[in-house]
Amino acid sequence: MTSGISMPEPVCLIENAEKQLVVNGEALEILSAIKQPVVVAAIVGPYRTGKSYLMNELAGKRKGFSLGSTVQSHTKGIWMWCVPHPQKPDHTLILLDTEGLEDVEKGDSQNDSWIFALAVLLSSTFIYNSVGTINQQAMDQLHYVTELTNLIKAKSSPEQSEIDNSANFVGFFPTFVWTLRDFCLQLEANGQPITADEYLEIALTLKKGTDKKTKSYNEPRLCIRKFFPERKCFIFDRPASKQHLTKLEELGEEYLDPEFLEQVAKFTAYILSHSSTKMLPGGITVNGPRLHGLVIAYINAIRSGELPCVENAVLALAQIENSAAVEKAIAHYDQQMNQQLKLPTETFQELLDLHRTIESKAIEVFMKNSFKDEDQKFQRKLGEKLEAKQNALLKQNVDVSSDRCSALLQDIFSSLEEDVKQGKFSKPGGYLLFLQKIQELKTKYYQAPGKGIQAEEMLKRYLDSKEDVAETLLSTDQSLTEKEKQIEVERAKAEAAEASNRLLEEMHEKNQQLMEQKEKSYHDHIKQLTEKMQEEREQMQVEQDKMITLKLQQQEKLLREGFQEESKKLQREIQILKMIPHPAKCTIL
Repeated sequence: MTSGISMPEPVCLIENAEKQLVVNGEALEILSAIKQPVVVAAIVGPYRTGKSYLMNELAGKRKGFSLGSTVQSHTKGIWMWCVPHPQKPDHTLILLDTEGLEDVEKGDSQNDSWIFALAVLLSSTFIYNSVGTINQQAMDQLHYVTELTNLIKAKSSPEQSEIDNSANFVGFFPTFVWTLRDFCLQLEANGQPITADEYLEIALTLKKGTDKKTKSYNEPRLCIRKFFPERKCFIFDRPASKQHLTKLEELGEEYLDPEFLEQVAKFTAYILSHSSTKMLPGGITVNGPRLHGLVIAYINAIRSGELPCVENAVLALAQIENSAAVEKAIAHYDQQMNQQLKLPTETFQELLDLHRTIESKAIEVFMKNSFKDEDQKFQRKLGEKLEAKQNALLKQNVDVSSDRCSALLQDIFSSLEEDVKQGKFSKPGGYLLFLQKIQELKTKYYQAPGKGIQAEEMLKRYLDSKEDVAETLLSTDQSLTEKEKQIEVERAKAEAAEASNRLLEEMHEKNQQLMEQKEKSYHDHIKQLTEKMQEEREQMQVEQDKMITLKLQQQEKLLREGFQEESKKLQREIQILKMIPHPAKCTIL
């Protein structure tokens, strides 16, 4: 999907059919076509709170996601709308509108929990939409946030069991935006005006105490603070009079409250300018096909009764993309070889040098398109395929050269064959004439271009096939004495031995060149792998530093508020995070 193409209307991404979540194939095809990085904004909240209106505004449309005009929830499952990002060239904005939570007609709290969790997992900006103020009722409605650790796994193994899951989640969780609709209070605290963001932070203040009621009060607030350290809040006045609310998508701006329009404009401007590209742990940028893979992995996990696991989903994506990366690298190798290689090559080294140059670029293609290639499984597979390609080309080079030399020998030496048949050399002095003729034709053969690497061997084979003729002519040539004949026999043997030695030396040199080539190829693989792993280590360090920084900020805030015990928990997490090692070296290929 290019930046100039967008969907005319939303489609259902995840259907809620008979209490089962089912992925819509049409939506997956759309995602698969989006090769650009994606910015994903998802909205959740109680039903009939105006979520769809905000998403239509983000899409720059008055109509799209169904608004509904009754007490019944219109949106079922998760709906998707992909549009060119208005502020980020070469990015696609994906909007996810979810079915209303706590719909009395649906009565399925487990389904609501999965919808909430999926919105968190798939988005880079997570919008929670509710009506009124942030009071205890609003917090009670947001109880799904307290269930996230029971709904999502960051790691497939309990290797970091000592760390609160929030430490792992912070690395990939979206920015949290709370939108408050029909807000009717004055934004004040202690008689002083405050911002919507300050109002949210005040609402997230914890209470001191260890009784059950206080713990219940603190739990959702603590979870929001820990899971979503990057937070934002927007308030909205009632958009229009009650009589016009049922036709909100059809109303002209003159019927809408100016304050509301201004608030919506600020909201959309913030989301479009501040929402980041969807990323996965390890600095992996998500595009359409990767989002497609995440949807499949998470839904399959839910349907099988397991928890959606980010690490498993990323590894599943890696398997698919690394396999594709191998094929892309091989396709690049084949394309470049077809363009640059002309067989037969004049020397063995010429083909080896060309292979190494193109192989290096092919490895670059693989590195660019691969990620999380654990134990270098796919890079080894690429290495094996490239070696097989080289071996096939070496054989093809030999075959093409052999065929060309064979044809050339047949053409050049055909006159010799004819002279032998006609008995031109079966006379006194004929043997020397035969040798002279061969020497003339050998010179002509050497001068012919394009013979390739088999020139010497094919000539030797041909001359070896004429040994019987030479021996017959020598033995019957009456102009030569027996001693001269013996000398000639010894000379022929020495010449043949010399030719054999030259071929052996040539073979030894080829083997040496091939060994050197393999050594260079190995070091090229290691060099590029080391560079990629260094980049991954640096990215992991950035993510870890971000997590530690956010934890330190949270710890400092808890200390200021007097929550010593929670602060100590965070300190332990920070210490453990600092001790987590990063991969220090690559596995030998």
